[in-house]
Amino acid sequence: MASAARTGLFLSHPSSLEHDPRVLMPHHPDTPERMFALERLLATEDWLGWERRIAPAAAEETLELVHSARLIGAIDQLAATGGGAIDPDTVVGEPSYWAALHAAGGACELARALLAGEAELGFSALRPSGHHAEPDRAMGFCLFNNVAIAAALAIAELGAERVFVLDWDVHHGNGTAEAFRTRADVLFASIHQSPLYPGTGALRDVGSGPGEGYTINLPVPPGSGEELWLSLLEHVVIPAARAFAPDLVLVSAGFDAHRADPLAECRLETSSFGELARHVRELALQCGAPLGIVLEGGYEPLSLAQSVRETLLAVGDERPPRGASAEPAETRLAIAQLQPFWPL
Repeated sequence: MASAARTGLFLSHPSSLEHDPRVLMPHHPDTPERMFALERLLATEDWLGWERRIAPAAAEETLELVHSARLIGAIDQLAATGGGAIDPDTVVGEPSYWAALHAAGGACELARALLAGEAELGFSALRPSGHHAEPDRAMGFCLFNNVAIAAALAIAELGAERVFVLDWDVHHGNGTAEAFRTRADVLFASIHQSPLYPGTGALRDVGSGPGEGYTINLPVPPGSGEELWLSLLEHVVIPAARAFAPDLVLVSAGFDAHRADPLAECRLETSSFGELARHVRELALQCGAPLGIVLEGGYEPLSLAQSVRETLLAVGDERPPRGASAEPAETRLAIAQLQPFWPL
């Protein structure tokens, strides 16, 4: 008899539906409809059996594990005075500060629950996203860096010694990379399209100082599909992360590498995210570490919802991950670049 699928914690908060950049930018792609579509789909299947939990707001001192007090205060003040644009992509409305506190709080609550043994799996489905937000700069639709704050909290207060963060959003997670650039207790890996916003994440950028080697940037060209993404994950990211032996695995899960997404040009299918998730699930099991997934991008609502569903099913099932060849040129170049640091 087949064993039952594993389920986990699913965190959300109504404030994610209130943050709406279209108040100031009518054609902004980051809309509440992303969350409506996701919640409608999962509700029709009883949330796949996952336990739902309301995300708390993060305390400002928790945000300061990554961000400057200056940035936090500026976003708070901008929201309190009616909102405004931070840059041509990033908007704060009156509800946005509250939504951002809950988005960070959801990722932190996820880390707390996982490291306390309340669950082995979790998904924090909140917005605004976070991975572009740098320690002293909000940008790229992101106000606070949710996954980076959760990783920093795990080490500072929750007993973790090492945290692995995988970013599979199609855009480089520049904010997370900068937050941990000089640290050796967080291994950060990003697979992302290049050229594309924000223009960072070159293969040669491996971190600096004590953190040299603990940043893994894997740019892929426009048009890249599942085979290349899986190749880089299987033959570069997973061996390095296994050697790192994390106490907690976190994923910055953007779904904008989907072929239907309007903001990029990669060609992943809905099922591709399940394959990515199975590789990460196997890594977490091998390391004896819990796995937390934090929502980032994905701007075609239906494909986002379907891809999240596929991810949740994949981390809970027992199907082995699909293997991929190590032959793509991008994989061979990455191995050559990173072999001085990791057993690839």
